[in-house]
Amino acid sequence: MRGRDLLSIVELTADEVEAILRTALSLKRDGGGDGILRGKTLALIFEKPSLRTRVSFDVAMAQLGGNSIYLNQSEVGLGQREPVADVARVLSRYVDVIAARTYAHSTLLELARHADAPVINALSDEEHPCQALADLLTVLERRGTLRGVRLAFVGDGFNVAASLAAACALTGVHFTIASPEGYSLPDGTLRLLRETAARHGGTIEACTSPWDAVRGADVVYTDVWASMGHEDTHMQRKEAFLGYTVTPEMMAAARPDAIFMHDLPAHRGEEVAEEVIESAQSVVFDQAENRLHAQKALLALIAGDRDL
Repeated sequence: MRGRDLLSIVELTADEVEAILRTALSLKRDGGGDGILRGKTLALIFEKPSLRTRVSFDVAMAQLGGNSIYLNQSEVGLGQREPVADVARVLSRYVDVIAARTYAHSTLLELARHADAPVINALSDEEHPCQALADLLTVLERRGTLRGVRLAFVGDGFNVAASLAAACALTGVHFTIASPEGYSLPDGTLRLLRETAARHGGTIEACTSPWDAVRGADVVYTDVWASMGHEDTHMQRKEAFLGYTVTPEMMAAARPDAIFMHDLPAHRGEEVAEEVIESAQSVVFDQAENRLHAQKALLALIAGDRDL
């Protein structure tokens, strides 16, 4: 993976996902990173605000011996103050890797097209691959395996769901998304992911009933109903997603040892009940911590000079 971009989970092979998770587990167990990225610099370009993504990338570089530079939209003005192509070419002269959090996925693609340094998708309107890798790491730690795990995603088929479904398709997970009509993953995406999942021993399904999705699940996952950029549709979405709140009663339909996941920030009382996110089944803060370990592995494999 050295020198590669990571813009989408579908760019990875099953072996590469396994390598990232194996490296993440090793780095988490052993701590630090033994100066793997000593002398290397990461540029963080963020059009959107962030807590977990920014801090985890920053700390990851520090623990690997490198450093990072944070650039927000007011400083860079991607496509406004300066063309995206020019930003990419300038930064490539200064830094070793770029992580970008953008509104439009097309901005990310343009950055990668013109940058000589590898570009990592730190979230776009189409995918959130770093979150999906942390999610798989969390499930692997809790279940001991990914193959055969039943994961129910209750909510909007947006970027988080898209990346998670693609990651599950590569790793033998049985993934089911429950969304209201018009809010699921696109039919074309589902068709392609089903083909991938079939090759790796998993399944990808979609339904409208959260109860059907959750019944017998090992993992119950939800996300906010209105992501950043969709705030103007919040009231419309609250109405559309009535009945999709993950409650203690819904969790009871899953396996007794099922875990609850959420990528945060959470709107308690909307997509998840307070009692669920604060329950013993909730692993949301382990999941948040694993952003650090998954991204350390990703950075080490992409920007490191030695094999791990």
